[in-house]
Order: sequence, then structure tokens, then C-alpha cells
Amino acid sequence: GITTSSGLEKDLFSIKSTGVSTQVIQSAAETFLNSLHEGQKKKTLFDIQSEEWRKWSNVDNGIYKRQGISLKEMSDIQKEAAFSLLQTALSAKGLQLSKDIMKTDQRLKEIKNGNPDFDEELYFLSILGTPSENEPWGWQLDGHHLVINYFILGDQVVMTPTFMGAEPVVTKAGKYKGNTLFQDEQNIGLAFMKGLPLAFQKQATISEEKITNNNLTEAFRDNQIIDYTGLSVSKMYSTQQEDLLALVAMYINNMREGHAKIKMEEVRTHLDNTWFAWVGGTSEDGVFYYRIHSPVVMIEFDHQSPVGVPSDIKGPSRNHIHTVVRTPNGNDYGKDLLRQHLEAHHDH
Repeated sequence: GITTSSGLEKDLFSIKSTGVSTQVIQSAAETFLNSLHEGQKKKTLFDIQSEEWRKWSNVDNGIYKRQGISLKEMSDIQKEAAFSLLQTALSAKGLQLSKDIMKTDQRLKEIKNGNPDFDEELYFLSILGTPSENEPWGWQLDGHHLVINYFILGDQVVMTPTFMGAEPVVTKAGKYKGNTLFQDEQNIGLAFMKGLPLAFQKQATISEEKITNNNLTEAFRDNQIIDYTGLSVSKMYSTQQEDLLALVAMYINNMREGHAKIKMEEVRTHLDNTWFAWVGGTSEDGVFYYRIHSPVVMIEFDHQSPVGVPSDIKGPSRNHIHTVVRTPNGNDYGKDLLRQHLEAHHDH
């Protein structure tokens, strides 16, 4: 997983009861699986330790074949069951954002004259393990600009890696004209940076020039070594720390409310070892990258160069955004919790 050059920080995650039931998610997953015929189930089900967890990708360019079953292959009843699973596992905000990201792919299909590589239903759902009250299991949604890995053990949840992005960020024509994404993550992130004292801004800034894509932990980058860089949150005033936590919550709150609250408590516990880093300027219409990094969470926001939408812009644009949320130190995909469970309960 994501570590620093000091190596893996151990004993950060433990198996415990959160008091927030996952029964409704389990039931929704079982209903979804029961809606599939045997051939579809074979495509959809994977072992809990399957490498399928790590085969997700943001891009649709033939790098690999997506696993699971796509929304496009499903009947209306199956789609309803699939979205019911998402609804039970995500917050209302997270569900709406996921649907809005899918709409951007429909816009790309329109821009590219019906190119079949883009479609609002080319999002693939897999179930890993068997939905259970006590045994580890999870699900994965994999598609262009939208990847959610969701691990469950008892009433514990790990929702990383999560990749969410969009191009176009603002849809100006077509079926979903007006569809707009990531404005809070963009604008509040910029406001936070501008609200820091100039000395703090200088410490946070890795580079004042934003000339390329800066995300470090996208697809196929599960084992990056990334040192803490920028401004230590321990130096911030308490009001600034609370503002940073509010920015973190914009990403964590894509989870269902109870588990988001638990994750935020975990983030707060490590606040004195959290770092904020910035690339770019702070003009109102400028492009930038920021990273929030602690032992238990890494969040990246990045303005990316145009790819799918024709543009005269040569560098990063506000109309193409990538965000990534990771759990450093070995607990992406719930791997550390899974390891502990297997060691305690499965001798083989």
C-alpha cells in the first residue's frame, strides 16, 4: 500500500465493532445477486482475496478488460437492485455524485459521435467474497472516472481506493446539459489555501507552476512511496484545522453517514501528523493540485489536461478533474483488516 520512505506504519487499524450495522448493505447485495442468472453470477463473483480488487482503471482504452457485469448488460430489475446496493452503501451525496459522473460519460459519447467506448451504463459491478454478517466481503464499481472499492468486515467498512473524476466538469449541451461536478471540492479547497497566512501558503506549496497532471495514486499505483510534504497541520490554528477537516469530510462523506463519522474520527486522531500540499497558483480561475496526507488517509484533487473534450488549452484545465481517496499503510481494499481476520480465524 501507500507508505512513506520510513516504511509501513503498523498497528493503525484493528478489528473492532463500530456499532454501525452493515446489514442493509448485505441484504442489498444478496438481492442483487439473486436477480442475476447463473452466467451473470459467474462473471460477477470473485474470491475475497482475488486480484480483481486491484484491476480497476480510470481509463477506457484497452489497457485491460473490465471484470464484473456492466449496467448495460442488466435488465431493469437488475439495474434497480444494483443502484439499491449503491444507495445503501453510499450517502445521498455519494450516490448522486456517482450518477452525475456516469452522465459525463454519456456527454463524451455524444462529443465522440456515439463512440461505444463511452456510455453512462459502462460501469461494472463485482462482488468479492460472499455477503456475510461475520466473514469479509465487498463490492467494486469500475468504470471511466468512477471506481469504488468497498470492503466490509462485520460492521467495519473501508471505502478505498475511491477514484472520482469528470470531463467535462460542466456539461454545456446534450442530454445532461447543466450537469456540474466537483465545484465544492475545487472552490472550498482554493478558499482554504487562500485563507492561510502567506507563510503557511509558502510552506504548503510544492510548486507555484501547474503544468502537468500531478495525481500520484491513480490506477495501478497501489504501492507508492510518498513522503509527507508541504504544511504540517500541527502548525495550523485550531480554526484552520477545523476548516481542513471540513475539506476532508467532503470526500469521506460520500460514504453512508455512520461509517463516514467513524472515518472522520480516525482522521481527527491523526491530525497532528497530517500534511497539506499544494501545486499551482491561487487565482480565482487558476488550476491547481492539492493533497491531504496522514497515516490513515490520502486525498488528492487535480486539475488535468484535456483528453476527451476538444480544447485549445495545452495544460491542465478546470474542465477535467481527478480525485483519489486512499487508505495508506496497508488498508486499501481493507487488506490489513483482512490479514488480521485470516490470521485469527483461518489456519490455512
